[in-house]
Amino acid sequence: MTQIKSLALTDMRLSLWLVSLLTATLILSGCGSIRSDKVAFAGVYFRSSAKAVGKQRDFFQVAVSPASKSIGGAREAGRYEATRYCIKNFGTSNVEWVQGPNTMDGTYAIENNKLILRGTCKP
Repeated sequence: MTQIKSLALTDMRLSLWLVSLLTATLILSGCGSIRSDKVAFAGVYFRSSAKAVGKQRDFFQVAVSPASKSIGGAREAGRYEATRYCIKNFGTSNVEWVQGPNTMDGTYAIENNKLILRGTCKP
């Protein structure tokens, strides 16, 4: 009887140890994938967000920071974010820029170290 109890206790400890090891492995594997969907532009990871302007979802604004790290990289990060926004909301990657990354005169709207781009998703 004593041998059965100690065997059951040993099995329970082994099971608890295996569950703990599996949990730790899953938690640690999730830590490595936090940045896997991030894309670097000009060697810099930019923070970017796209949102609708007003009630029309097709007209949007993209903000990219820190623009001072690389204006070229910030422009490409903004283009990338705009493409993601249009694909997510309209299923198309076509963007008609109102204030885009390729301005002819080279002037960009930068507010508080954020590059601001505006455009419309086109089907």
